[in-house]
Amino acid sequence: QVQLVESGGGLVQPGGSLRLSCAASGTIFKIAAMGWYRQTPGKQRELVASITSGGSTTYVDSVKGRFTISRDNAKITVYLQMNSLKPEDTAVYYCNLHPALPGYWGQGTQVTVSS
Repeated sequence: QVQLVESGGGLVQPGGSLRLSCAASGTIFKIAAMGWYRQTPGKQRELVASITSGGSTTYVDSVKGRFTISRDNAKITVYLQMNSLKPEDTAVYYCNLHPALPGYWGQGTQVTVSS
């Protein structure tokens, strides 16, 4: 069964850090490009960061220099290290293939940045 499970979210103060994890099942996730996405109420889901099987990365401008995406293909896991968090980063964070496939969305993990 193809499955993606996000974890690691929580409540953090502005300027704080969180590390999100995306645990995957299925060999496809070892060789495919992956992405972290986020969504706030009433707004479309946006791509935050992506990483290819070879380790090449991209980031949305608003998180450049603060977030780092990485992957461990042996564990079939993708990570998002988030530093210097801002209230604007508050959202539900999801992982998926990049480009995303509609049927692969998990439940996501909530990140709340607030004093």
